[in-house]
Amino acid sequence: MKLVRYGAPGAELPGILDSNGQLRDLSTEVGDIAGEVLLPGSLQRLASLNVDSLPIVAGTPRLGPCVAGTGKFICIGLNYSDHAAETGMQVPPEPIIFMKATSTIVGPNDDVEIPRNAQKTDWEVELGVVIGKPAKYVSEENALEHVAGYCVVNDISERHFQLERQGQWVKGKSHDTFGPVGPWLVTADEVPDPQQLALSLEVNGHTMQNGTTATMVYTVRYLVSYLSQFMTLQPGDIISTGTPPGVGMGQKPQPVYLKAGDTMTLRVQGLGEQRQHVIDARPL
Repeated sequence: MKLVRYGAPGAELPGILDSNGQLRDLSTEVGDIAGEVLLPGSLQRLASLNVDSLPIVAGTPRLGPCVAGTGKFICIGLNYSDHAAETGMQVPPEPIIFMKATSTIVGPNDDVEIPRNAQKTDWEVELGVVIGKPAKYVSEENALEHVAGYCVVNDISERHFQLERQGQWVKGKSHDTFGPVGPWLVTADEVPDPQQLALSLEVNGHTMQNGTTATMVYTVRYLVSYLSQFMTLQPGDIISTGTPPGVGMGQKPQPVYLKAGDTMTLRVQGLGEQRQHVIDARPL
């Protein structure tokens, strides 16, 4: 299934794509794509629905983040061997873990802001993993049983804040709009092997990233198990699993960073496309 949330920010409704790619309304079946709806039994019930009997959603509404109620937005650094090489950093002996504030989460096609005083705002196309069944001390063998599905994530970073100022990475990762998620939550049954997915990102029509999850150092299965040794993973939590080479700070002969007026287009095989315009940060 491809589960969707659509409508105005903060007022999204649940939806599902039918076999023709038409958006259908799920409001009569679930309140939102969140919480208990992501549990295996709930997803099985949705899978048994006659989707073609659900109301068609007219027009082309805004798509919101494909999952709601995310309690933890967990990211993995330097998880692609070829990306680590382009940064000149060593592949870590254990996964590098950092958090993005959940207030970064926006829809797949919403604007991305350049923060005030930013100098090096960068892009990162990533495979997102959405937790369904709670996970605590799970084995690698059973780890994928706890995955509700997968989505596209753009892990936007302000490298100056992240790497050149004191403290943890989180402040370079957590500006508003720095976490576009979606367009769809593709349930795990439609992704038989998350380690065989192509990823790409364009800036203003120029391909910057073109990789595959096959070069991930730590697999989805490993990461779910590993993280569950340190924290309980809850329904709706998102794990952003790292990025392939081609980020702005790795460009040769000199880095290239985002500026207002740019457009990013991201794709992950089978998981859909994002498209964001870059603007200067706005006050609330």
